[in-house]
Amino acid sequence: MEAAPRIAVIIPCHGEGRLLAEAVASVQEPEPVHVVVVDDKSPDEETQRALDAVEAAGATVIRLTENRGVGRARMAALAETRSRYIAPLDADDLAEPGALSAMADRLDADPGAVACVGDILEFGDDEIVRAVPQTLDPYRVAYTNEYPVTALFRRDALEEVGGWYRAWTAQQGYEDWNLWMDFAQRRRRIVHLGPGVIGYRRRLHGSRLNAEAKRRHAEIYKAMRADHPELFASLAEHRRRSTLSRTRRLLYPIVYGARAEVPFERRIKPWLDRLGIWTLTRRRSGA
Repeated sequence: MEAAPRIAVIIPCHGEGRLLAEAVASVQEPEPVHVVVVDDKSPDEETQRALDAVEAAGATVIRLTENRGVGRARMAALAETRSRYIAPLDADDLAEPGALSAMADRLDADPGAVACVGDILEFGDDEIVRAVPQTLDPYRVAYTNEYPVTALFRRDALEEVGGWYRAWTAQQGYEDWNLWMDFAQRRRRIVHLGPGVIGYRRRLHGSRLNAEAKRRHAEIYKAMRADHPELFASLAEHRRRSTLSRTRRLLYPIVYGARAEVPFERRIKPWLDRLGIWTLTRRRSGA
């Protein structure tokens, strides 16, 4: 049997036909990569045509017969591939050329790390490189998710925690935050490509996948707390060990946690970015 590529990219798709081909084409590495696209029962013809095109170009396409949510879609893709490293990519985002091979090299060199991350290039009207924490900080992740959707995960680590799907998260969002909580509760380690090194490119437009989850934030956050009892029972210890500044350690339980994002936050965040108050590495206008 032919050996599987060491890297697989899994791309759930639900109506993103206009952007899907660009997402698939953005996967550019100096080694073979298994690209698996899962159509989560897209309702439109444009997406069906895009799926046919990427399949003809060599991607594996799985077509679900009902809309099952991003968590189950990713799990269907995971079952389709034998690669030892897995990178989820949203169909409206872009991979960063060469980043996945660099991440795989880092994981090869550090068998104890469950994932490799890089910083995030957010693009749209402006471009902002948003810093991702260098380590997996259980105190941070207990209150908010500062870790990326697209990282390179060790397959056996994903399988150990059950991946992106839980019965209570179906169709709800926060699948990525829940996964990072899973690893933090087990006190697992991650590695980082380095400050300012891009892991993937996140498109800023319209309503992202977690819009519904944010409307039900308190309910879902309560469920995540219940699903991670050891993480939350050890918050005092995690607070002492956190890499956050003393001020931010004090503010996180007030600003984040069970409190949902309020509308004005989206309006003031760009100004906080300009002042360097958010986790900002650098900003480029008009790119």
